[in-house]
Amino acid sequence: MLSNIGMPGLILILVLALIIFGPNKLPEIGRAFGKSIREFKRATDGIADDIKEEIKSDIQEAKKEAIDLKK
Repeated sequence: MLSNIGMPGLILILVLALIIFGPNKLPEIGRAFGKSIREFKRATDGIADDIKEEIKSDIQEAKKEAIDLKK
């Protein structure tokens, strides 16, 4: 999606943001956006780790049941 913007479009967006928010507010907005992205990444990593652990425990249970069935 962002690959279709191109350099002229990106420059236009940055100039418009500079005009709308001003030079003093723009770094604050950038920091807030960066923090939001980091928090989102942490949350998605946590969810992915939880899913991986669930899958591992399910596989271990299935292996135990398979061993019990063989006996």
